[in-house]
Amino acid sequence: MSSHPREFRLLVTGGGTGGHTYPALTTLRALQARLAESDTAVSVLWAGSADGLEAKVTESEGIRFVPVATGKLRRASNPLGMLTAENMKDMARVPLGVAQARSIVAEFKPDVILSTGGYVAVPIGLAAGLLRRPLVVHEQTVRLGLANRLLAKRATRVAVSSPSTLELLPENVRERTVVTGNPVRAEVLSGEPLKAVDALGLDSFDPDLPVLYVTGGAQGAVQINTVVTEALPWLLQHANVIHQCGPNNLQDMFERTATLPAEQAARYRVMGFVGAELPDVLALADVVVSRSGAGTIAELTALGKPSVLIPLASAAGNEQSYNAHRLQDLGAAITLEGEVHERDLRAALRSLLSDAGRRERMAQAARDHGLPDAAERLVDVLLEASQFSLR
Repeated sequence: MSSHPREFRLLVTGGGTGGHTYPALTTLRALQARLAESDTAVSVLWAGSADGLEAKVTESEGIRFVPVATGKLRRASNPLGMLTAENMKDMARVPLGVAQARSIVAEFKPDVILSTGGYVAVPIGLAAGLLRRPLVVHEQTVRLGLANRLLAKRATRVAVSSPSTLELLPENVRERTVVTGNPVRAEVLSGEPLKAVDALGLDSFDPDLPVLYVTGGAQGAVQINTVVTEALPWLLQHANVIHQCGPNNLQDMFERTATLPAEQAARYRVMGFVGAELPDVLALADVVVSRSGAGTIAELTALGKPSVLIPLASAAGNEQSYNAHRLQDLGAAITLEGEVHERDLRAALRSLLSDAGRRERMAQAARDHGLPDAAERLVDVLLEASQFSLR
C-alpha cells in the first residue's frame, strides 16, 4: 500500500462579484470537510481576474490563485450597441486568456473544474473542453448568465439553484443538469437570536413586537434607506427595526433619525455594516426587507424568512426581478418594483407585522423551497463528474 496521502485536485474559476465567488468558496470548504473523512487532501487552484473580488478572497483564505486574461462583454438591448471600442478591446483578450487557461489546466491536471460564472470563467471552461477535463458549471440565478450559457453546452454536469431553471434549458443541456440549490455559508445557518440581542445591545427592543431586519447589501442601498426612513415612524409603532444602511450612509442615517421620539428610538438600531453578527441577526429577524440577489434568496429560503424584496433595477439580465418574483409566486415574499414609495412599503408590511400566522405561512413557503444542503449537493456532483473513488 502506498504511503503517499491521497489528493483530490480541484480547479475553481468564476468571480467578479460575491454572487459568483462565495458559493464556490462555500463548496470548496464542504468538499474539504467531506474528503477529510477519508483522509484525502484537497489541492485547490483558483483561476480568475487579477482585479476581481476572487483575488482578494483567495488571498484572505489562503487559497492559491492564478490570474487569467479576460474580456468582459458589455451587453445592450440592441446587438449593434455591443459593437463598442471597449467590447472589441476586451474580446481581443479572450484568445490570450484561453491560451493561458490551457497552460493552467494542463499543468495543474485537475480531477474536476468548478465554474461558478462571470466572464472570467470562460477561458478556463473552454480549456476544460480542449483538454478533456470534467467541467461542472454552477448557476446561482434563475436564468443562466451569459458565461454559463456558453459553458453549459460543453459541461460534464450543470448544477442549478432553482427547479424553474430546468424549463429554460435546451433538452441536450437539461439531461446533464441537476438542481443543487445555491450554497449558503454554514455559519449563516447556525445563528442564535439571543446572541444578536447581546452583541448589538438590543435590550431596549419590545419583546411583544416582531423584529424587522432591513438591508441593502454590504454597501447599503439608497433606495431602501430612503423609503425605510420615510416609513420609520410608522414602522416603529409595529416592529423593532435593525437597519443595515451601508458604511457610507451611516452618518446621514444618524442625522435623519435624530428626531425620533425616545420610545421609538429604543426600538431602532442602525448599523453601517453587519459582519460576524449576521447569522444571529437573521435568526432573530421575523421579517426581512432586502434586495433579491441570488445569495440573498438562498439564505432567505434556507432559513425560512418571510421577506419584502426590492430588486436592484440595474442588475445584469434583470436577474433580481426574476429572483424576487419567483419567491413571490411561491408565497414566500412580496415584491416591490419601480419607484417604491413609503405607502408601498407600509402596505407590504402591514399584515406581515401584525399577523403572526401569515408570517409563519410565508416562512414555511420559503423553507419548502430552500436547500440548506446545497453545498453538499454540489460536492456530490463534483465527485460524480470527476469519477474520483472514495476508499
